[in-house]
Amino acid sequence: MKQYSNFYFIGIGGIGMSALARYFHSIGKKVLGYDKTETQLTKTLQAEGISISFEDTIDAEIVNLKKEDTLVIFTPAIKQLGIMDYFQHQGFEVLKRAKVLGMITEDTRCIAVAGTHGKTTTSSLVAHLCKEAGLPFSAFLGGISENFKSNFLFHGSEYSVVEADEYDRSFLNLFPDWAIITSTDADHLDIYGDTATIQKGFHDFASLVAEEKQIFVRKGIDIGRNAITYAVNDKADYYSDNLKMKEDKITFDFHLPNGEVYPFEWEIPGVHNVENATAALAVLYNLGVGIETLKNALASFRGIKRRYTKHSFANGKVYVDDYAHHPTELDAVMGSIRTFYPNKKLLVAFQPHLFSRTKDFAEGFAQSLSQADELILLDIYPARELQENFLGITSNWLLEKVTLQKKEVSTLSEALDKIKNKDFDVLLTVGAGSIDRLYDGIVEWLDKKQ
Repeated sequence: MKQYSNFYFIGIGGIGMSALARYFHSIGKKVLGYDKTETQLTKTLQAEGISISFEDTIDAEIVNLKKEDTLVIFTPAIKQLGIMDYFQHQGFEVLKRAKVLGMITEDTRCIAVAGTHGKTTTSSLVAHLCKEAGLPFSAFLGGISENFKSNFLFHGSEYSVVEADEYDRSFLNLFPDWAIITSTDADHLDIYGDTATIQKGFHDFASLVAEEKQIFVRKGIDIGRNAITYAVNDKADYYSDNLKMKEDKITFDFHLPNGEVYPFEWEIPGVHNVENATAALAVLYNLGVGIETLKNALASFRGIKRRYTKHSFANGKVYVDDYAHHPTELDAVMGSIRTFYPNKKLLVAFQPHLFSRTKDFAEGFAQSLSQADELILLDIYPARELQENFLGITSNWLLEKVTLQKKEVSTLSEALDKIKNKDFDVLLTVGAGSIDRLYDGIVEWLDKKQ
């Protein structure tokens, strides 16, 4: 890739794509791209000096690019576009995001974090621990770190920390020296078809790591080979237990394979997040980082934007925003809320992500959402899918399966007004689509309300 001075991203506003765009921009390359929708992330990229178009047209910037010194990078979530056709017909080299990420990290000591749940928090935590430990590394993350205020960080190139995405089998393009596998639950059935095929995908990913002692797997997951195990409240090679709430903090004991036990404390709620921390601590300990350094680093971790982002207000109301878009993830975030705020009235506004995922996991979504006291169910966010291919799969169809009495469907544009007219102690907005557009308005309203 050294021969290229220009990098054009088709779908530059995606979280993984934008991390790559920031990488090339940081090393002095010209970066530009297309996305169909303007978002806060695209605005941030533009403010950093990256040119973005929101029209599928062959503009002057594209015409002036030469195939000899331009690499075109696309995400498989983007459907065929006029821009893509132009680059292909003109003979430009066009590569998937995952292929380019693999090429960048191939010459590093790569730490790859995979899993259908937990990989963003875990990979961001690994990156944070690397930074606090002073390791020379770069990080390509699937979320905006509250510590870094970015999804990309460059502090050297000996190590790389990458979120290994299972969608479209992208993670098989990586060259991991270490791997963490957090979960292998069924997801992306539009790609894999069934659970057995997903399991094989993770087996194939695990096979990319040469050393069994450098694969860290949540206890109970079968990856087809031996690995180091980790767990919470269950003995494993590395495990954590004795979890306690201390005001807004969680304390836990971290157990090493040699029997030594060390107390840790941090601000991130949820048993599932202690599990993520256990995996990250295990890897960094194996890299030779001392326990005291890890203690201080974990205590300073502030989490990921839209991963249990919490606001508490003087009038007692609490607002949580989260990216969860799978029943297992919903159970985790709602379980954390119920643990921290027992007997509080919980209002959930949820936006389903993809018609296929809603169809495949309808019963699980219904059971998860029925844990709320009241539900506002937004219209399904289609992303790459077309409604006509999923006739009958609607939010009204899903709502009928939810057992709550207080429940309704809403458009995104009407949701904030509906929320303002509800009685609640805790508000959870949750989903992976465009529901994050409610965030600023809700915080502003609750600030004024108190």
